[in-house]
Amino acid sequence: MPMAERRAECVWHGNLMQGDGQLTVGSGAFGPTAVDFPARTQSPDGKTSPEELIAAAQAVCYAMALSHTLTQAGHTPEQLTVDATAALDADGGGLKVTTVTINVTGRVPGVDATGFQQFARQAKEGCPVSNALKGNVDIQVHAQLG
Repeated sequence: MPMAERRAECVWHGNLMQGDGQLTVGSGAFGPTAVDFPARTQSPDGKTSPEELIAAAQAVCYAMALSHTLTQAGHTPEQLTVDATAALDADGGGLKVTTVTINVTGRVPGVDATGFQQFARQAKEGCPVSNALKGNVDIQVHAQLG
């Protein structure tokens, strides 16, 4: 049995290019959110996309993993700011998420820049979202103290 399961639902109307949908999440953390294909490849215009949701999942998961990694080593962070970007590219006639870039800035007492970068690399290995993408998506981490 899994420790936890989370649910999301998308109701889609129409074809890919002119159609649209509504995303809802089981937790109710945010209300129905509009989705359509142009939001993936052009201007989002207030709509989300699978790639934005991957970036959001990566940012939150990585922040938690880095916080845990640092705390386990005796360096509880004051603040971690994590920005994640998921890149969508054409791939052999289709589309593919090719890269997720994580930029993290931290305030961590007792840790120098080199140590922070080591902890940042280590945290990627402990992040379930990074592990779900591993082997299929290039995950890059850029870390700095700030």
